[in-house]
Amino acid sequence: MQRRQDFLAANAGRRAPMPGFVLLVRDRADGDPTKRVGFTVTKKIGNAVVRNRMKRRLRMLARDLLPTGGVAGADHVLIGRDGGIERDYALLRVELDKALRKIASPDYRAPPPRPPRKPGRKPSGR
Repeated sequence: MQRRQDFLAANAGRRAPMPGFVLLVRDRADGDPTKRVGFTVTKKIGNAVVRNRMKRRLRMLARDLLPTGGVAGADHVLIGRDGGIERDYALLRVELDKALRKIASPDYRAPPPRPPRKPGRKPSGR
């Protein structure tokens, strides 16, 4: 996935927060069984080197687990969290497996919705 529109649409899907990342899964309902995946790591996590390292870890996790545990015909988005870069890869792998199983289960209950963000300050015009 590369288009912003796809990432925003995935945000409306199922969410499985884990300590090292957040997994979003949204069924495309277009009849195509392809599993698509996208990755995002914000600047809050660190500089470009740290963000790219986190994305590489997320790519490897997806390559290992999504072919067997992913939802067919759905978009999967992995959002890197601050603690994910220091976490052991094996632990991240266990967490992704747990998140995929949680989302695929029929009795999945979504976490409560987040409250809306407060509007930011307006620029001072200096």
